[in-house]
Amino acid sequence: QVQLVESGGGLVQAGGSLRLSCAASGRTFSSYSMGWFRQAPGKEREIVAAIQWGGRITYYADSVKGRVTISRDNAKNTVYLQMNSLKPEATAVYYCAADARIYTWRGNTYSRRDFNYWGQGTQVTVSS
Repeated sequence: QVQLVESGGGLVQAGGSLRLSCAASGRTFSSYSMGWFRQAPGKEREIVAAIQWGGRITYYADSVKGRVTISRDNAKNTVYLQMNSLKPEATAVYYCAADARIYTWRGNTYSRRDFNYWGQGTQVTVSS
């Protein structure tokens, strides 16, 4: 079982930055690929970025490329999402998720159903 706890959300003006963190429990974190998703009001939950278990490979949704960086620190059981040049349309609840199929990486084929464990989410609000 993996527990995920997100933090770092908040209110920021357009053009600003935020760094989200996701702390994971358990000793198998370093074998799981991780993802960040977001869900805006009235919309489907969509993937933002994903990172392979070793941190060497990443995937970004086209809508965030160039403005978002996903990273992880396996020694700290933590995955991060650095978001820059934020736009109002980035307003959403951001979720951290773990793909519990160890040493598995699905890259640009990842979807919500591939992730087994989810955090509670952290609200990001970007004001114009």
